Amino acid sequence: MASREEKIQLLKDNIGAIQDFPIKGILFRDIFTIFLEPKILQACIDIMIDTVKECSKDIGGIVGLDARGFLFGPSIALALKVPFIPVRKAGKLPGETIKESYDLEYGSNTVEIQKNSIKPGQRLLIVDDLLATGGTLKAACNLIEKVGGITDSCLVLIELTALKGRENVPSKVVSLIKYDD
Repeated sequence: MASREEKIQLLKDNIGAIQDFPIKGILFRDIFTIFLEPKILQACIDIMIDTVKECSKDIGGIVGLDARGFLFGPSIALALKVPFIPVRKAGKLPGETIKESYDLEYGSNTVEIQKNSIKPGQRLLIVDDLLATGGTLKAACNLIEKVGGITDSCLVLIELTALKGRENVPSKVVSLIKYDD
């Protein structure tokens, strides 16, 4: 069985890098390449689950961010036997929602959560693929607080450390892979 370090190296070796996407000047880290090989995807999910078990206690739900947080969040939630709660781009969720706007590395956006999706005091872990400026994670933390939940921590596959997004997130952040470019 591969060690944690070997699994992380396997992920690093299989994450693509696309220059000037989605706009000129951005180096896009393409996680979809890890989905092409089940062994690599399984290593990613296993590491994420193990990390949550090590770093966070009494998690009452997993919040996944639209859209790539949806790729990992449900698997983690199933492993922990807790609910999965989506945070989506504005206008994508039915029923009564709460909205929060934020800045991206290359623009701005608004996300929302269903008003009754979280119980008061419920401890939650936010999952996403990448931390850049921290805007999306900060917005999700704010949404959770607005509906009465507590953000225990945030888990991302990739952190772009040069952008210092961690400084903008009002919760503990755990990243599996860090890039400084």
